[in-house]
Amino acid sequence: MAYDKFTVLRSTAVPMPIENVDTDQIIPARFLKATERKGFGDNLFRDWRYNSDDTPKKDFVLNNPIYSGKILVGGKNFGSGSSREHAAWAIYDYGFRCVVSSFFADIFKGNSLNVGILPVTVSEGFLDKIFKAIEADPKTELEVNLPEQTVTLLATGESEQFDINGYKKHNLTNGYDDIDYLQAMKSDITAFAEKSLY
Repeated sequence: MAYDKFTVLRSTAVPMPIENVDTDQIIPARFLKATERKGFGDNLFRDWRYNSDDTPKKDFVLNNPIYSGKILVGGKNFGSGSSREHAAWAIYDYGFRCVVSSFFADIFKGNSLNVGILPVTVSEGFLDKIFKAIEADPKTELEVNLPEQTVTLLATGESEQFDINGYKKHNLTNGYDDIDYLQAMKSDITAFAEKSLY
């Protein structure tokens, strides 16, 4: 399944300065029955977003209309807990294309890259600056430049580099998942196979 191509993303951001956000909080286990990657965004942070009677909790950030954008800014150790890939599906399906944090759980990071979400790791100091900038002005924009591997706080011009695996960078830039990558190489694979027969 192909995803949105990711090159340069300039967007406002939704701040969630909570540490150790685990995958059960991102998408509770009772919503893991579906096998298609659609509809999970409706239940992103379900127990934090809604009361037991399905009314929105006014104090939760996703229910606050002053915050919006395609970038989610999370606290340290984002995506810890179980390995469910549905957590990444829910974040993508909700509309986020990038998550910024000072540390990601490895499995969550891998799952995100596999479904078209760019996890950007920044220093704790820079993360704190981002949170403070958004708190001061919810319209604050970030620029995430995948080709240059930089994230910039546009209000101040401050920027940091981030690391990413070259293969995953190629796939995100082209909107590929692993199958799309192989399909894009189909002619090369066929030519190699035919050459190997002789």
